[in-house]
Amino acid sequence: MLEEQQNNPLHGLKLETLLTELVDHYGWEILDTAMRFNCFHTNPTIAGSLKFLRKTEWAREKLEAFYLSRFKRMPKPTAEERELPPRKRTFPVGIVPREPMELTVESILLSQAKAASAYKARSSRKHPRRR
Repeated sequence: MLEEQQNNPLHGLKLETLLTELVDHYGWEILDTAMRFNCFHTNPTIAGSLKFLRKTEWAREKLEAFYLSRFKRMPKPTAEERELPPRKRTFPVGIVPREPMELTVESILLSQAKAASAYKARSSRKHPRRR
């Protein structure tokens, strides 16, 4: 288990280092658009964002999942793995991080719109409107 856990790019990575890497690569505007955290929108700073992320587990996990999927481009988690926080997920030995995904504000907004549309379509199939 320890050997597998060491393959997780989050293993041993400080939250400050993770955030700094993301800000240096993507910038605050892209992180704000993707995460929708007020600390990334209004006068963003590393120190202020760390304070929020350390107190807010769901936000920290959302940022860590973004780091794994977009910045390190690790494989998508299975349904069972999604139940675990990103720091506790394991990756098979031999899976290595790839180059960060190139993102723009427009590409994130388009992706969010597609996800919302897909969610709406799935919901309407589960609960058809009564007439």
